[in-house]
This record gives sequence, C-alpha cells and structure tokens, in this order.
Amino acid sequence: MASTEPEERRPERPAEEDGTAHLFRAVGKQIKVLRVGAGLSQKELGARAHCGEDLVSAMERGVRTPQPEFLELADPLLGAGGLLLAVIDDVREAQKRSRTRHPEWYRGYASLEALAVQLYVYTNQSVPGLLQTEAYAQAMFAQWKPLLSEETIEKRVADRLARQQIFDPWPSPTFSFILDESVLLRPIGGKVVHEEQLRKLLRIGRMRTVQLQVMPLTREEQPSLDGPFTLLTPKKQQQVAYMEIHTYPRLITVPEEVRVLSVRYGILQSEALTPRDSLAMIEKMLGEL
Repeated sequence: MASTEPEERRPERPAEEDGTAHLFRAVGKQIKVLRVGAGLSQKELGARAHCGEDLVSAMERGVRTPQPEFLELADPLLGAGGLLLAVIDDVREAQKRSRTRHPEWYRGYASLEALAVQLYVYTNQSVPGLLQTEAYAQAMFAQWKPLLSEETIEKRVADRLARQQIFDPWPSPTFSFILDESVLLRPIGGKVVHEEQLRKLLRIGRMRTVQLQVMPLTREEQPSLDGPFTLLTPKKQQQVAYMEIHTYPRLITVPEEVRVLSVRYGILQSEALTPRDSLAMIEKMLGEL
C-alpha cells in the first residue's frame, strides 16, 4: 500500500456537531453534583473508583470521557440509584462518534491510534499530546500562529485530553516514549505549567505499560535529528508510521519505509537513558525548579 498524504486541507467539523461534547459535559456535571452530595473529594472518589484525582477532575469538566467501568463503580459509591448506569450505552455510542472530533487532516491517524496495541513515540520538539497536561496543551494552542479562536483552542484541548483515554482500558496497549532532553527543558506555559507537566511525565512513566526514556543533549550521536515520528501497531494489522510537519500529516504504510523508522527507533532506545535513569533525571529537574 502506498503512503498516503491528503491532497487538500478540508474545513474542520465543529467538535459538538454530533452532540458528544454536550453529553460528556452533562455526565461530568452529574458526577460532580453526586460526588459533592456524597461528601467526597475528587481524590477520595478517585481512590474508591481506582483512578486518579486528575482523571475525576477532567471527567467532571467534560474534557475526559467517563469510561463505562468508572460509571459502574461510581454509581453505588455516589448513591446515584442507577442514574450513571442509565447513561452507559449513550456514552459508549458517543465514544464511537467522538473520534470524528479531531481535525479532518488528523482523523485517519486518530482512528488507528484508538485501535493500537503498541505505540512508540519519539519527539524532539514538544511533549507528545498523549502525555500533555491540560494547561500545557492550552499553552501550546494559545501560541499557535496564525492565532486560533478561543472556541477552537477549547475544542482542540478537549480532543487532545480525550485521546489520553488510551491509557485507561485493560489490557492496555504497550507504550514507549523517547523525549529529547530539550523537550523537558522548554518551559512551555511558564514555571507552574512546566512543573505540572514534569510531574505528569513521572506519573505516566511509572505505569507498568509505559517505558519512558530521555535522550540526553550530551549524546554525540543522534539518529533522528530530522524530526519526531510515531510507530503504531493497530490490533490485527501491520505496523505503520506517522509523522507531521506544520500540521501536514503523513501516514506511512510501505513496509520498507516503516522498517527503516523501526530500526531508527531501536537505535534511539539504545542511545537514550534507561527508563529508571530517565525518571531520575526528571525528578532532578523538578528539584531544581
């Protein structure tokens, strides 16, 4: 199969065209009202429902989709009396439709990403979208040129955070991230946002399904100075590669081209710090802020 590149950038469809964003916000508000009524903090609900405080916060604000498993656990915990159980089918259907919320040029990759069993990401420019905090993503889109409208920024941040649900299911895909050290040094959004982002990298880097490595600036050899790329293996499909330059995407499916990038990724893994040393470097950075 030949590599595919869009010939023309078509207009984006509004994020709320099919009502999915409205549904997620409505369910999030219900969760918050029930939680407050039950006298629980976000941290306490997260502990009882086996998820993080930041995830509960994101669901209540409508920027992360509540998973059916969470709704099943939360309904009795919050004394919802079946209210949250009643929306599970609607949420499942909305999750399918929400894949079309991404920009038109990005949707092909986003659909594959949602089906991934293996995902390997190298970047030397910014923190990968799957690892970004809400504030970091907001800062990234706010400085986009030409400037984006507030509505578009809100949409893109919500879509980016929604993609991070890929970490939630079990069994989970296998993840590998290699970040150039320069990415960690760049304080996008300022000191507070930078610190929060480093802490999120530590949290995700400690997950059993994630291998996070840092490529030090002191390395004399760097096999991928020409830019970021992603290797993705969808379920029951061959591995593909993806790269993007100034929002112009390229999905690579030619086996030989994918093989070359796979070899390159392997070299990057061998040259980068070990996952343990990488997390130690991030912890040191946090201590010096």
